[in-house]
Amino acid sequence: MEKNGHNDSDAAETREYSSPACYLHEFSSADNTDCNVVIYHNPACSKSRATLALIQASGIRPRIVEYLKTPPSVVELQTIVQKLDIPPVALVRTGEAVYKEKYLGKQMSDAQWIAALVADPILIERPIVVRGDAAVIGRPPENAQRLLSMSDETRSE
Repeated sequence: MEKNGHNDSDAAETREYSSPACYLHEFSSADNTDCNVVIYHNPACSKSRATLALIQASGIRPRIVEYLKTPPSVVELQTIVQKLDIPPVALVRTGEAVYKEKYLGKQMSDAQWIAALVADPILIERPIVVRGDAAVIGRPPENAQRLLSMSDETRSE
């Protein structure tokens, strides 16, 4: 079947993209975003801004996800906590009012905490920097520098 003069089979590529945004970036020479580095960012947070600045100062243009505007899905959060190598509850900001109102004192499973973080993304600790198979919480921001300086082999071990 043809679309716009191209065979569907011609459009199929074996290359995988980490996100639709990364696929689109392949066609924009003006944007050199490094799709292997993603920061889950809150621009209102000084630590998040400092971490983003540190990443950019290293010459990397990360894909920026403002997670309060575009919350991660259940699957994305499961992947993030796996890469962080922490239980979901360790990603919860316990000082937030919504935590105190809805979750304080509750015993919840990992799946329930993931659902809570999706429902109330303000509870997600920030910033989170993901590169390949590894991730760090950018508190302090220098945590991100350690991740960026690791070789591909070290990160996947």
